[in-house]
Amino acid sequence: MKNEALKNISIKELLLQLADDDFIHSYRGAEWLGLAPHIEEDVASASISQDTMGHAAIFYKLLEELGEGDADRLAHDRPAKERRNAIILEAANGPGHYMKDPDYDWAFAVVRNYYYTQAKAIKIQSLQSSSYEPLAEVAQKVQMELYYHLMHWKMWFVQLLGSQHADAVSRMKAAIDKTLPDFAGVFSLGQYGEEMVELGLIDGGIQKKWVEAVTPIFESVGLATTFKIGMAKGDGRNGVHTEDLETALETLSEVYASDKAASW
Repeated sequence: MKNEALKNISIKELLLQLADDDFIHSYRGAEWLGLAPHIEEDVASASISQDTMGHAAIFYKLLEELGEGDADRLAHDRPAKERRNAIILEAANGPGHYMKDPDYDWAFAVVRNYYYTQAKAIKIQSLQSSSYEPLAEVAQKVQMELYYHLMHWKMWFVQLLGSQHADAVSRMKAAIDKTLPDFAGVFSLGQYGEEMVELGLIDGGIQKKWVEAVTPIFESVGLATTFKIGMAKGDGRNGVHTEDLETALETLSEVYASDKAASW
């Protein structure tokens, strides 16, 4: 009985991590609507953000089926301390506000999107063999969309770093330096991580596989491949978050708070 309870907790914690990561990452991507470098990118990145929110909805729905409450409530009506997303994903796109004087950093968006999408692709590949069958089935569907997401952000990453434009290269390197100190949070599985791996819910060593995947890309643009990846601001899997998440959740929950019977 104890082992079964531990398994249920581990499944729910993993689903919360997957859902919350995609939920806040999609929101940060959506903030670029109308602000992307050109109209084609505006359409492409908006489509990717919409797909990502769809993935979050699927994971929240699995939690609902496990008796964790309504999917809409899980997405919109939980305080920051209950969220399991990685801290780097909640970081604001830059100074200002979407509706007033936004001064967002496209280089940071590209770096974060490429890094996260590569990490997510590795996780989803692992989840296709998950011992939790409903999650394995979902992973197979998500994988098809992720192929195009990863191709898109990898192209931006390589083109900007491989360009002859000094300012673009400088901004990208600054974005890399900003992202890596907190990016280990994406690989964390939280306090039940060992149980998740032992139960066959997900593979261990996601970070190692990520480094192996991005190393040739770094080499192709002449970057060092020694990655100092950390969790400088803490582990979001354990409910540690920043003011950026608080602010984002206030915006995200506005419609839901006004009519909790609405669909999202």
